[in-house]
Amino acid sequence: MRSILVIGASTGVGAEVVSLLAKYSDLQVFALSRSIESVTKWKAFDNVHLFNFDLHSDNLKEELQNIVANFPRIDFVINNAGYLVNKPFLELTSEEILDSYQVNILGVITSLQVLIPKMLPTGGHVVNISSMGAFQGSVKFAGLSTYSSSKAALTNLTEMLAEEFKDTNLKFNCLCLGAVQTEMLSKAFPGYVAPVLPSSMAEYIVDFTLNQWKWMNGKIIPVSLSTP
Repeated sequence: MRSILVIGASTGVGAEVVSLLAKYSDLQVFALSRSIESVTKWKAFDNVHLFNFDLHSDNLKEELQNIVANFPRIDFVINNAGYLVNKPFLELTSEEILDSYQVNILGVITSLQVLIPKMLPTGGHVVNISSMGAFQGSVKFAGLSTYSSSKAALTNLTEMLAEEFKDTNLKFNCLCLGAVQTEMLSKAFPGYVAPVLPSSMAEYIVDFTLNQWKWMNGKIIPVSLSTP
């Protein structure tokens, strides 16, 4: 039976992704998040397995190794976690900068060092979730310097991994999402209403993850209703 691991699964797009994946009876779903205990709606699904996992942890690699140690295989990974600070560049604290990079890129690197060896024997598809703010040539917004720049690093990491593992059956792609009406967005931009609901974006992400690896690798794809 195929399996999929989702990091950043408790709220917003990630939660909707897991809800959709839960309906695939032939798929084992491993949902990881630092606040996963607040999610109860998936407990009725035998194929959904919840794990507490914090990308800020000092023992991130060891904790993830313990989580996946008994997984027979991992076919798909969605790196969905994100940390957004909307603040003028000169006012950013060292903690805010480090938190942004830890969640948006450094934690992803460490996680993939654990997950890729589990995927290599059978192959698979890694989908990194980035932002339109990280897409080259897109409109940029003041206050998002650490968020957009750290997510831009994730797009480049995707391209590098696709090259490094091009002779294997692993595929790496990155989706740069436009504005989605999530809790994270609402906190960063109070009063702003995004044109896309998390449930709608989740439909695209699930289909892309499960199916599009057959035709593309190392691609950075803008997913937005607006032009760059």
